[in-house]
Amino acid sequence: MPTPQPPAPSLDRPVELSFATPADGVTLGRLVGPDTLPADAATLKAHGFEAAAGTAIRLWSGTGAAIVLGGVGAQPTLASVRDAAAAIARASDAEPALAIELPSLAGLDDAAVAEAVVEGAVLARYTYDALRAEPERTPITSLTLVASEGVDEAAARAGAERGRVLAAATALTRDLANTPHSHLTAAMLADFAERFGTERGLEVEVFGPDEARELRLGGLLGINAGSVDPLRMIKLSYRPEGEPTKRVGLVGKGITYDAGGISLKPSDGVHAMMKNDMTGAAAILAAMGALRELGCTAEVTGWLMCTNNMPSGSATGLGDVLTMRNGLTVEVIDTDAEGRLVMADALVLAAETKPDAIIDIATLTGSAGRALGPDMGAVLGSDQVTVDAVIAAGDQADEPVWQLPLHRPYLRMLDSTTADICNCAAVGLPDAILASLFLEKFVDGVPWAHIDIAGTAQADADRSVRVPGGSGFGARLLAQLLTRDW
Repeated sequence: MPTPQPPAPSLDRPVELSFATPADGVTLGRLVGPDTLPADAATLKAHGFEAAAGTAIRLWSGTGAAIVLGGVGAQPTLASVRDAAAAIARASDAEPALAIELPSLAGLDDAAVAEAVVEGAVLARYTYDALRAEPERTPITSLTLVASEGVDEAAARAGAERGRVLAAATALTRDLANTPHSHLTAAMLADFAERFGTERGLEVEVFGPDEARELRLGGLLGINAGSVDPLRMIKLSYRPEGEPTKRVGLVGKGITYDAGGISLKPSDGVHAMMKNDMTGAAAILAAMGALRELGCTAEVTGWLMCTNNMPSGSATGLGDVLTMRNGLTVEVIDTDAEGRLVMADALVLAAETKPDAIIDIATLTGSAGRALGPDMGAVLGSDQVTVDAVIAAGDQADEPVWQLPLHRPYLRMLDSTTADICNCAAVGLPDAILASLFLEKFVDGVPWAHIDIAGTAQADADRSVRVPGGSGFGARLLAQLLTRDW
């Protein structure tokens, strides 16, 4: 087995951005729609290219340099711009340097277009090669942007830089989610968070098993009980310059490997990808690391609840009762419903600080994935303003979430004959809703929204900005949310 080592942060693999005339021999990408195809449109259509969103065709110019046309569709949106840039980058997949023209698109802000172009190009060429002998693909290391006539170059420069920061946050989330449990235990993740967070202007506090017992973190301790690897709770604090405009608490599920505990998962493909069960925590870490560069004016505190979930003679058993930080007792019906248990304690801690809102994010339930598929996450919450802000941020980041109902009459399904509440109900019942109802028990009336990314955290093919492996879904959504007014 390779010597375990923490992952290299993506921000140490920077993309050089410039606004200039492309160097000789550098491929130039152009964003086009059906009405803005070059003069030889009939020839292009004969080859099957009609500028549909997310399509690309590679051509050669008279100078010998390649030109790649990326389709934005008949009615361009920021999502189709992002998809077109991703298609251009993939059509030039062996080239570390790329140039893309920024068009002036009716109804779209120049800064937002530049942001989307950078995100699309950079993320489509993401590669996780930390444990490979040879790289799988060539990442973009230099991206030259060319402002077309009518584009506000100053705005485009600011948007492009924002896109670089957001793409780096997603890439870091992917790095962490793709790293095997053998190379990223809870302790290793905490060590990395201390280094990375300090470099990014965050205050980082790490709590181990002794502190967890003092803090009465019954859920985190109960799930860690079967492991030989010690738990970690990571607290991240971001404070802006001046008076904060808002105070937000974030809670992330950080299960570095989920075997299911005593409720052992089947040995299948889903089990094999359970190294990504800490994507929620990774997204918070990466997003908070970007806040200073993005000029966030809110005060943000994050709690990352990190452990693996293993079966052993000391593991929590079915029917066992855990006492949570707020005193609520929980009968454990299924140890594979562990995420809500570790997050519940953190929600209590967050609520005790009396923030304006709490957001939690987790690869929580297969129920959400089955309901909404791989393209969108689920959001549920106690406060519609907060839920609406999450939805708007997801739309802006092209990480969409769909609101499911927090139907409180279903709480009867979590009744226990032994404790205050069960951690889940029988298989086949609406677990995405039930898990959210369980979590609401710990927010003490603070405005709250829960984001379930179980269906979106993994990609199986190149599509839009996603590549096979961890998708990094959630990092850009959170960064957009925390820098919005809501």
